[in-house]
Amino acid sequence: MRKKHIDQTVVSGKRVFIRVDFNVPMEGDRITDDRRIRASLPTIRSVLGRGGRVILASHLGRPEGKGFEAEYSLAPVARRLAELLGAEAPHGVAFPSNDCTDDAARAAVAAMPEKGVVLLDNLRFAKGEKKGDAGFAARLAEYADVYVNDAFGTSHRADASMHALPMAMRAKGAPSVIGHLLAAELEYLYGRIAAAERPFTAILGGAKVSDKILAIENLMAKVDRSIVGGAMAYTFLQAQGVATGASRVEADRVDLAREILAKAKARGCEFLLPSDHVCAAKFEAHAPTTIAVGAIPDGLMGLDIGPATREAFAAAVRASRTVVWNGPMGVFEMPPFDAGTRAVAQACVDATARGAVTIAGGGDTAAAVEELGFAGGFSHVSTGGGASLEVLEGKHLVCLDALDDA
Repeated sequence: MRKKHIDQTVVSGKRVFIRVDFNVPMEGDRITDDRRIRASLPTIRSVLGRGGRVILASHLGRPEGKGFEAEYSLAPVARRLAELLGAEAPHGVAFPSNDCTDDAARAAVAAMPEKGVVLLDNLRFAKGEKKGDAGFAARLAEYADVYVNDAFGTSHRADASMHALPMAMRAKGAPSVIGHLLAAELEYLYGRIAAAERPFTAILGGAKVSDKILAIENLMAKVDRSIVGGAMAYTFLQAQGVATGASRVEADRVDLAREILAKAKARGCEFLLPSDHVCAAKFEAHAPTTIAVGAIPDGLMGLDIGPATREAFAAAVRASRTVVWNGPMGVFEMPPFDAGTRAVAQACVDATARGAVTIAGGGDTAAAVEELGFAGGFSHVSTGGGASLEVLEGKHLVCLDALDDA
């Protein structure tokens, strides 16, 4: 899948509309993780360094499309972006108003100097954004000479700025291209997986089988080995007749789990499940723990994979040439239930050092490897939770259809 890249596009003297993903976690007006802002910098720098003018647009949170809501304003993002760009944005980052298409926003765009940067406020303050409204997209299209999609995390949604806007740009003969972030996501989540070196291992975790069923089934046809941890593993263990105590089990998915195990066996896909568990009677940090081997006693819940499982999973990962991981192995946010996720992350880092391609899916997986300090040791850490999961499910991202082919 080859799409035209911003670096292949003339931008000198042009206004370049970059749809970014600045949907960052916040506590009040404080950004707690600026990774998505930092991930946008290569594309912004590409445009500024070649004499272009940058218009940035994103959503933040889930406003209802009824106008300005202070808690979802991108004002803190504008301040952080200005800090990160520094002298590369000599005029700073303009943040004109609380409405991305009002007179103040239009005036700010019209007044942009060379190497100017404007950040529009939250696109989802406008009801037309989530509805994919062509009229709203047309108003945004008036701002720009070039459109760039660099928001992988939203590329599975046909929002106006993601699909209708590049279509409007195409209608007026203007380029619609990908940025550096989206290019990297496509390279790894499509290209590297399609051409995976073997042994190829998929690691799947998280809370629910129902959330990952399509990914499990799609990857099972491609990989040599599937490793399953997290709470979803207990549904599979119950399907094998293993007692799971008070662990979280999707009772209505046990039969489905049994079918998946049978399919894996028929396809020759090794399916690894936990053999021991870190258990506690309460779901809370630093709760007294017990290691259960095999069956989990009544009254206890499995909250992480046990030491023997950590070793087995890590050995399988280190022996792999391609690894794709989506979902933590336990409740990584609460020590001591982060040890399993740490062990698997370290194994991925070790595999990368030996020349393997290691890909961490977005969402909780990206948050875990970042929080635990392992992100730099992966070949690729995705910025998109739902989008990366849909790719692993084998789905097509509709927003790519609106972009120019290379």
